Amino acid sequence: MQLDHVTIRTRDIAGTREFFETVFDLTEGPRPAKIQGIPGHWLYANGAPLVHIIGSPGYGVGHPAEAIDHVGFRLEGYQAFRTKLERLNVRYSKMDLPEIQERRLFFHAPGGPLLEAVFSEPLPQE
Repeated sequence: MQLDHVTIRTRDIAGTREFFETVFDLTEGPRPAKIQGIPGHWLYANGAPLVHIIGSPGYGVGHPAEAIDHVGFRLEGYQAFRTKLERLNVRYSKMDLPEIQERRLFFHAPGGPLLEAVFSEPLPQE
C-alpha cells in the first residue's frame, strides 16, 4: 500500500492550485471525464496525480469550506478488498474510471474521515 493522493476542498480553487504548483513544483494534468462536473484540478508529481483540488461552496458547521476532503490509498486486489469490506460490514461506494483503467472504493473510517482505495486493474467488459 502507498499513498495515492490527497484531495483538498477549497473556495479558492485558482489560488490553491497556484500555491501547490509554486511551492511543490506540481503541474496540472488531465482529469477523467466522469469527474469533469466537479470544479477543480489534478496536480501531478513524477507523472502521477498527487493533489486533487475540488471546489467548496462552504456549508458551515460540520462541512468546513477549507479542508482535506479525503485521502486515497493505492492497493492491489480490488475484488478481495471489496469482499473484506463486506465481511467487516463497512459500507462503500464504487467509481470506475475506464479512461485511466482505475477502480475506486470510497468508505468512511470511524469518526467520519473519508477514505478512497484506488486499484489499477482492468475494468469488466460491459
